[in-house]
Amino acid sequence: MQTSRHSITPITEIHLVEKPRPTPGPGQVLVHVRATGICGSDVHFWKHGRVGDSMVVTDECGSGHESAGEVIEIGEGVTQWKAGDRVAIEAGVPCSKPSCEYCRVGRYNACPDVVFFSTPPFHGTLTRYHLHPAEWLHRLPDSLSFEEGSLCEPLAVALAGVERAGLRLGDPTLICGAGPIGLVSLLSARAAGAEPIVITDLFQSRLDFAKKLVPGVRTVLIERGLTPKDAAQKIKAAADGPVKVAIECSGVESSVHTAIHATQFGGKVFIIGVGKNEQVFPFMHLSANEIDVSFQYRYANQYPKAIRLVAGGLINLKPLVTHRFKLEDAVSAFHVAADPSQGAIKVQIQD
Repeated sequence: MQTSRHSITPITEIHLVEKPRPTPGPGQVLVHVRATGICGSDVHFWKHGRVGDSMVVTDECGSGHESAGEVIEIGEGVTQWKAGDRVAIEAGVPCSKPSCEYCRVGRYNACPDVVFFSTPPFHGTLTRYHLHPAEWLHRLPDSLSFEEGSLCEPLAVALAGVERAGLRLGDPTLICGAGPIGLVSLLSARAAGAEPIVITDLFQSRLDFAKKLVPGVRTVLIERGLTPKDAAQKIKAAADGPVKVAIECSGVESSVHTAIHATQFGGKVFIIGVGKNEQVFPFMHLSANEIDVSFQYRYANQYPKAIRLVAGGLINLKPLVTHRFKLEDAVSAFHVAADPSQGAIKVQIQD
């Protein structure tokens, strides 16, 4: 039995390959992947062959880590799953050894021996058949589609951010960037009770999308050439004052500066976005205003919460998928995801 897998090579070529259908070993589950979202990091690996200095494509590498599917076969010793079960796939699998301090204390996103599918050298989940450890699958309720199960991965990123940012009911909140992570952060902040929420972007179309998603959000278009201080003034005017929490989802230096200048004394700027290796921050402004700056690396312990929130109706992910492709058309899907003029929010490949 052959199965298709989407793959990137180190010369940044993108193509489909045929590979054999795998057989689950002890503790493993074979999943028919039914929906996979394309992440910005997938596109970045394709276009640039790397994300930072630690994640570099040196050989052919399969894409995809936002996936959900159906169990079709189980390996020896697997008792919690059976064929036909519907699951979301948590793509980061840590070592889980008692000798690993980060796994032991539950901060498994810092495990040095993590296998994160789609990050070189590990092939991703954008494939018809994927083998996964039984413990790192999450049951989807009947009310959740595979599409929504796939979107639980970017939602997990946002939920980790909201949790670590300490966002509370009634906090005036800024979200910088209305891409997929900015939008799931918007949905999460709204579910957490943030008010008011201001969201920024360079593109009015994305702000319009945000407004449809959460009608109560206040939008601020960042014109190119606007200084961070001037942009911050626009944000403070929209929010009726400085914000308590800023969630920065772009990783762009000027946007981080804007977030800092829009934040109140004693507030927090929480950076989810990834950007260039070295950046300059307004050090003394941060110091004189006791503004905390925090960062995030992936997520831990968020998937069950993500599924609960979507199943319970507190977060509606359905509008985020704007483009859908068959697995056989995965290359076309990547071209749409990589082209801002196509207006895609989340491109999914479904099988």
